[in-house]
Amino acid sequence: MDDDEKHTACETCQLNPTSDLKQWGANSGNSTYTIALAGNPNTGKSSIFNALTGLKQHTGNWPGKTVTRAEGSYSHKGDKFKIIDLPGTYSLLSTSEDEEVARDFILFGQPDVTVIVVDASRLQRNFCLVLQILEISNKAVLCLNLMDEARRHRIEIDVRTLSKDLGIPVISTSARTKEGLSDLLAAIHQVADGNFLPTKTTSFQLTKQTGTAVATIANHLHTLDSTLTNTNWLAMRLIEDDKSIIDALQKGQLSNSIGSENLAPYYITPQHIGLN
Repeated sequence: MDDDEKHTACETCQLNPTSDLKQWGANSGNSTYTIALAGNPNTGKSSIFNALTGLKQHTGNWPGKTVTRAEGSYSHKGDKFKIIDLPGTYSLLSTSEDEEVARDFILFGQPDVTVIVVDASRLQRNFCLVLQILEISNKAVLCLNLMDEARRHRIEIDVRTLSKDLGIPVISTSARTKEGLSDLLAAIHQVADGNFLPTKTTSFQLTKQTGTAVATIANHLHTLDSTLTNTNWLAMRLIEDDKSIIDALQKGQLSNSIGSENLAPYYITPQHIGLN
């Protein structure tokens, strides 16, 4: 048996934990689910992308942007997944083109699952992005990548408690050795098909005045469209006078039930509630 035959046999063997994975490369047609891959730069996000799709980054550009777009696909237990590797970014505050692309896809693209890849050896500095994403969508999986580096630095992470606190699956991986990839595949699948129901958690406390304003606007948005799942986050963006979010709501990009005609009576500026 030559090396190519051995490689094929190993990947299809039932003893291989990733044997249910079929890499489709750049062929992303007729996918069942869409997955967003988000994370800070230098977390091994591209290694996760390559391990799932079999690609070494198939890239193009986002429409109207200079930011590189990487897209591929894979299938797992009969379902096909299109995976979009978002630009590496430290936040979603839309202060750069990379941040705007990442935020807009998670919000407007409404992926079935957002996989947040973090460096397990530098967990604290990665958590700003994690919490910002969870404010938009809790249909997420946290991927603690570079676990080999964390162990080398004698870092231990209580994965079960972290998952309970965040309300989402948390999976330890090392993409370079394929450690944890089978668990990651299973977690993505369970969130995508609804077998794992994420729970909403509160990542920070607001002042009483701001909290009341956010709740008021969020309730109005829920009245307009009860299917919106991120009304608190949208309310905060409205209070902060985020032009891109206001524009998206007015154009009906986030909801078929919300547009410029019915948003205006519910739009409360910071001046109206005395926050400025």
